[in-house]
Formats: sequence, structure tokens, C-alpha cells
Amino acid sequence: MTFPKTAAPTAAPPIPVARGPRRSVLFFAFAFAVIADPVSSVAYAIEAALHALHGDLGLLLPTMALVVGLVVVVTANYWQLVRRFPKGGGAAAAAGRAFGPRWTFLPIGALVVDFVLTIGISIAAAASAMIALFPGLAPVRIPLALVLLVIVAGLTWFGHGGRLLFAAMTVVFVLAAVAVVVLGFAAPHSIGTAPAHTDPGRSAVFAVVLAFPVAMALATGIEAPSTAIAQLGQLDDTHRRRFGRGTLALLLVIVGGLTLALTALAVKLHIGLPGADSTQIADIAHAAAGPGWLYGAFQLTSSLLLLAAASSSFQAGPGLLKALAGTDERPGVLPPILGHTNKHHTPYWSVVVYLAAAAVIIVAAAGQEQELVLFYAVSVFVSFLVGLLAMTRFARTERKPLLAAVNAIAAAAVAFTLLVNLLRGWPILSLVATLLIGGGLFVRWIRAGSPSGIEDIEAQAEAD
Repeated sequence: MTFPKTAAPTAAPPIPVARGPRRSVLFFAFAFAVIADPVSSVAYAIEAALHALHGDLGLLLPTMALVVGLVVVVTANYWQLVRRFPKGGGAAAAAGRAFGPRWTFLPIGALVVDFVLTIGISIAAAASAMIALFPGLAPVRIPLALVLLVIVAGLTWFGHGGRLLFAAMTVVFVLAAVAVVVLGFAAPHSIGTAPAHTDPGRSAVFAVVLAFPVAMALATGIEAPSTAIAQLGQLDDTHRRRFGRGTLALLLVIVGGLTLALTALAVKLHIGLPGADSTQIADIAHAAAGPGWLYGAFQLTSSLLLLAAASSSFQAGPGLLKALAGTDERPGVLPPILGHTNKHHTPYWSVVVYLAAAAVIIVAAAGQEQELVLFYAVSVFVSFLVGLLAMTRFARTERKPLLAAVNAIAAAAVAFTLLVNLLRGWPILSLVATLLIGGGLFVRWIRAGSPSGIEDIEAQAEAD
């Protein structure tokens, strides 16, 4: 027994998209839709770092610079993955081919957990952005978040038709954020009162080293281009590599640039930890632009972008379960019912699974995204670590010592980030969930007769 191949046997051979506007539109829709998740992380990652620093603005910029530096390192690894696996597959494909198919289940388990957390955090953060704009909604934070969750899950019923809309949301948010940054540096509306340092007596280096792993939630979504290129069946391998690498480069420029610019603006305007019914990024925008239309546009677009990020995971997560489920004629690892689809090819029972899981964590966190961020940079970093170790092995096998050393150093940095977050206590639940899900899928795979093709399951999920 084997899993279905990443493309249907009757599919036409890849045809390169014509040059000019058609290819540009495709790249725009693909790239900006795929990077919605990491771009939306800017809305809560900076505040997460400031919480870990106990409000110390003086250390915020060095902390976020370190975060962006590690994002560059992780992105470099996925740049290699796109080159090696132009048909998609990401860390799962790398792990399976480097260490054997059984290791594929570790990054798969990590991704399942990551998709649930992405949905939960994005929905909670969208609710927070709306509450910052309309404070009267604060008493109904949890019901508001749950309503948004159901709406986004409901829209998933209609399949992938919203990708161009997601791309537009990402662009509009980036434009609004750039306008806030420019106005904030040139002619801010007001200056905050947060002190530069809250504890000048402690070791700055130690504080930064302990704080930056929390803000590594910024890195989530970096893996998306390496798997999403499987959607580009109309392109050949060369053009898929170009689209994947172009998207990674765009992601790095936008996410890194916005993060550092908004962090620097927070320091300049003395915007510290927010009140109960606001967010730091909302306070930054309010201080920069005042209570006018730009502030409203920024909050609205950030809410829509966060909902787009949740919707993206509502498509990718159930798609992965569908690929693992196989079909009624050819069962896979999971029960075939999880692969049943509607006329829009949406695996509706898999959507229900993610809806229920996300609702549980939203309620458990009382609708507060900052309560969930600590759990966020755990599961996805398991996937990062496995991918880096796999690429290190490939480089050593191919006798590329310099590349092997770079990948090994990056793996050590990712392992350190993972360890620090686990030492905070409760985030270990993310690791436990990852191991339980990965282990459970492995056991079912063995019982199913170890069907071949499991290494390409992520690529298959995207291609479907």
C-alpha cells in the first residue's frame, strides 16, 4: 500500500506560466497569501518580547534584532529545502530522506500542533485588535473570539478561493504599517510615558538571551513557502524554486523590516506594556497617528490579516489530515472520514477537528493571545530543528563541510531557543502534544503496513 502521489496520474504535465503580467499576478497571489501568517506575527511577537523583558524598553530593540537574526538563519535553511525539494515537502520530506520515513512523523506532529496554535493565537489577536479599536467589546472578548473562529472556519467551506483576497489583506496591512512608521518617526501624535529601563541593575545580556526565545513566535510560517510550492502544478521545477525563494526573500524583508521598524518606534515613543484592553502594536499606532483614520485603518487591516492567517491554517491543517486519511478505496494513516470533502474540495470533518481544538485553547487562554505565545515557539521549532539536522546530514554526505557547519550552528541555536521556552514550564505541553500526535501517527502507519510515500505527505496535502 502506498499513499497517493503528490499529483494525480491524469494531471497534465507542468506548463510554465507565460511571461509578463500573468506570472507576476500568480507570484503576487502566491507570495503575499503564503506570508500572511509570518507578517501577522508582528502583531504580537514584539509585545511578547517586552513581557519577557518585564517592560524593559531599553532591551527591546537588541532582543528583536536577535530574533530577526535567527529568523534569517531559519529562512536560509528553508532556502536550501526549496532547492532540494522543488515539488514541496519541507522538513517532513527532508527528515524522511535523511533519517528514514519514521522520522517524518515528528515534523508532521509539530505542524498539526502549530496549525491549531496559529488559528487560536491569530483569532485571539484579531479579537484584541478589535477591542483596542472598540473598547466596549472588552467584556465579550471570549464570545467575540469564538464568533470570529466560527466565521473563519465557515469561510473555509468554500475552499481556496480566497487566496488573492488574503494577498490583498497582507499588502494593505503592510502599507498601513509603513504609513504608521513614517508618521511616527516624522511627526508623532504623542509620546508615551514608559521608562527606558525597569531594572538597570540586572545583566542586559542575560535578560535578552532569556527573552528572545519567547518572541520567536515571529518565525512561525517561515516553513510555508517550502511546502506551498506544491500548489504550483502549472510551473516546472525551476520556476517553483524561483517562486519559493522569491517568497522567502520577500518574507524576510517585510517581516524583518516591519519588526525592527515598529520596535524602534516603540522605543522612540516610549510605548511600553499595554493596558488590559489594548495591545502594544495598537498603542504604537495610536501614538504615531492619533485617533484618526490611519489608526482605525491600521487596526482594521491588522484584524483582517490575522483572520487571513487563521484561515490559511484552517486550509493547510485539514488538508494535511485529509492527505493522511487517504480515501475510502485506499485508506491511509487516519480514518477515511477525515478525508471526505464537499464540492469545494474542503475536508469538512477535518475542519471541525481544528475548530474544536482551537476553541478549546482560546477558552483556556481567556481569549488572550499573549497567554498562548509561550506555547507557540515550541512545536514549530521542533520542525525547524529536524529540518536543520536533515540539511546538516545532506551537506556532510555531499562533502560540503562549510554548509554542514553553518547548518549545525543554526540547529544549535534553534535547539537553545526550544530549550529555553521549555524551561518556562507550561510550554512543554506543546512538545508533549507534538510527540503524542507524531507517535500516534507512526503507530497507525505501522499498523497500516508502512505505506510508502509518507515523506511527501506535506507536498501532497498542498497539491490537493
